Amino acid sequence: GSMGLGYHLTEDMANQAINFIRSNRALTPDRPFFIYFAPGGTHGPHHVHKEWADKYKGKFDMGWEKLRNITYQKQKAMGWIPASTELPPIEEFMQKWEEIPENEKAFQLRLMEVYAGYLEHTDTQDGKVIEELERQGLFNNTLVIYILGDNGASAEGFHGTIDELLTENSLPNTAQQQIEVMDRDFGGLDALGSKVVDNMYHSSWAWALDSPFKSTKLVAAHFGGTRTPMVMSWPKVIQHDPTPRSQFHHVIDVAPTVYEAIGIKFPQHVEGMQQMPLDGVSMVYTWNNATAEGRKSAQYFEVMGSRGIYKDGWFASVLGPRIPWAATNETRMKEWSPDTDVWELYDLSKDFSQAKDLAAQMPEKVAKMKEIFMVEATQNKVLPIGAGLYTIYYHPEEGPHSPLTEWNLHEGMTRIAESNAPGYHSRQSSLSTIDVDLPENGSGVLFCVGGTSAGFSVYFDKGYLYAEYMATLLYRYIAKSTQPVAAGKHKIQVRLIYPKSESLYPPADLTLFVDGANVGWVKVEKSIRLVFDASETFDVGMDLGAPVSLSYAERAPFKFNGKIELLNVKYINGTSVPRDVVV
Repeated sequence: GSMGLGYHLTEDMANQAINFIRSNRALTPDRPFFIYFAPGGTHGPHHVHKEWADKYKGKFDMGWEKLRNITYQKQKAMGWIPASTELPPIEEFMQKWEEIPENEKAFQLRLMEVYAGYLEHTDTQDGKVIEELERQGLFNNTLVIYILGDNGASAEGFHGTIDELLTENSLPNTAQQQIEVMDRDFGGLDALGSKVVDNMYHSSWAWALDSPFKSTKLVAAHFGGTRTPMVMSWPKVIQHDPTPRSQFHHVIDVAPTVYEAIGIKFPQHVEGMQQMPLDGVSMVYTWNNATAEGRKSAQYFEVMGSRGIYKDGWFASVLGPRIPWAATNETRMKEWSPDTDVWELYDLSKDFSQAKDLAAQMPEKVAKMKEIFMVEATQNKVLPIGAGLYTIYYHPEEGPHSPLTEWNLHEGMTRIAESNAPGYHSRQSSLSTIDVDLPENGSGVLFCVGGTSAGFSVYFDKGYLYAEYMATLLYRYIAKSTQPVAAGKHKIQVRLIYPKSESLYPPADLTLFVDGANVGWVKVEKSIRLVFDASETFDVGMDLGAPVSLSYAERAPFKFNGKIELLNVKYINGTSVPRDVVV
């Protein structure tokens, strides 16, 4: 839309932060300011302009195992990790670099180059905000806490992907398939990093980027899932020194640090509401004493059944039912019980990278750590263990959705959250009825949901009626009317029927009707079980944000040029409706 060719959210955020600082100085120079700057980088999908990615051409040609080793050696040489740190072997199920076919390597390398460019781009925007503090003479007396990431590197890219929602929706895919679609629909490797795809690197790159630790994001058991560098600066108060602080701390310790730094007492009540007690331990004590004894005694970790507990230099943990870098293991998921999980145990004082599991040698210590975990988990409302899997895996039908079963919507109703709108996900049979007044060669979107990663769109183009079910960029299904629809008033109906199916991505029948006559049909072979897109919306009369369909992508938002009197959507019982009957 109007954002212009060169737009990037992170750059815009940096400019907004700079304007905020300038306004504060110009209008209320006596008032201190607080900025919480949380860019989209480098969360997936990795979007950055081509010239940033090009800076890293050829830099990763050695492959992921060697990159991991090089990083580990650099970390030791810098003194960033203890000299005694071991590099654990890459997990046996991970794909090795030499297993990647030659004709796939360019794809895997470019995904990593795009990520590296995205990382540098993000860091550069953060730097612009810091430069503004310097320009205003504020840097010396500003506390800056810079956390480089929101978790460990992430494995949902699996074999390398142009659409990260494939994993979220448990859809099958291969790297070869991704490359074919990328070449056919998006002109090849240069599409990676651009707005037309939702690219994410191979899970083995994630392992390499988590050096010297094991595992990836979504694992609470190993620091590859959770550990992130942090820098604190406040030149007026903190004497700069080159010693990394090794005291164990967690993101919940940031708020208490800010409170202590500026002398705020945490309130027990806010506007009459009693507050939960403040968790976390201030890190101020480490500022001018690099070797101070750590003040944080215990910390729990938990995500979707994966869990860990830190206690005074020891760490006990469980990998959990999901292995983020492997396809869903149905047996493992069905048979999983937190009570029979096998625990691991590490002595972090001697084993920084969790290379030596001591659980078998020290069963009493494990039992004690499990008790401590249960106390922390109970206090912090973590129970029942694995509840995070409830909708994502066991009951997708209970994921965030509207309680309604019928909607009457009007032209111009846009940006309705997917979770609040009519659903076209797996097993949600529906009939959508649109009363339209169509001009000659009617064109434009009647309604749509989703965007780049997946979506559903009903539109006219040069008089023809289309319904497109895009189950990610890999699986597109398009129904088209046999002939153009004449100008005038019409009742358009789009019926989506899911027959009974045990599949994780059940098929559906998608049928088009004009004034009661069946004018087109397509079989949707694979459907979206959980979510079309992480941020896209439901729109009536246009397709805002990223376009669902390639056929009008260049013309987005492709506003309908006729008149929509009413859009009625209602859920119907899918299994009992014959294909040729209009409900």
